Amino acid sequence: MPIVKYPRTVEPLWNEWDRKAQKCGLRHTIYAVNRDRYTGEWLDNLKHGKGTQTWKSTGAIYNGDWKFGKRDGYGTYSIPDPVTKEYKKVYSGWWKNDKKCGYGIKFYSDLEYYEGEWSSGKRSGWGRMYYKDGSIYEGQWLEDQHSGQGMLRLTNENRYEGTWKDGKKHGLGKFFYLNKGQLFEGFWVADIPKCGTMIDFGREEAPTPTQYPIPKIELANPDDVLEEAQAMLDDSQE
Repeated sequence: MPIVKYPRTVEPLWNEWDRKAQKCGLRHTIYAVNRDRYTGEWLDNLKHGKGTQTWKSTGAIYNGDWKFGKRDGYGTYSIPDPVTKEYKKVYSGWWKNDKKCGYGIKFYSDLEYYEGEWSSGKRSGWGRMYYKDGSIYEGQWLEDQHSGQGMLRLTNENRYEGTWKDGKKHGLGKFFYLNKGQLFEGFWVADIPKCGTMIDFGREEAPTPTQYPIPKIELANPDDVLEEAQAMLDDSQE
């Protein structure tokens, strides 16, 4: 009876090379084609767990949590100073799907930074912004702009407390002119006060008070007049 010989099946070498190249668990530094490098944990060939990524083109470094190839969890992003070459922290906080999300602190310069909530890489929620001119905003944000209730304190201690929209005073609010001892309370539209009342407030303690106090309003029903003016303004906005 004839013996049939079948050719021996030989597995291609690239199959073995591919198995060895699979990245899972803690690995040493892996270099990309563009010379970016990553040191840390992997899962199914994706950065997953704790790890450090360095971008060759900018020198920026991210050190923190990863999830399926994206920054996700807590991490710090730093860039080198163009002069000293020392690394400066730009953002430290929470990430989701490769974007800032949750609580975090971002440094725009040595004198300007934001601490608060983020969503999809933008300031959204509650937060406090320290500006380089010395003014401070504390309150609600939406897509990188003041939106909702918030307070802006200027360097001369004057401040606005009230409603904001698209980064501007909009709605009911109070502006304290502490440098001259006055208070304006009323309705704002796109940073412009449209109607309200101005009264003396802390005039005796003000550093540069007005020459004369504000005279008393002699209208029989000043509140009714203000309500009517605001109603007319609301009608004009519709």
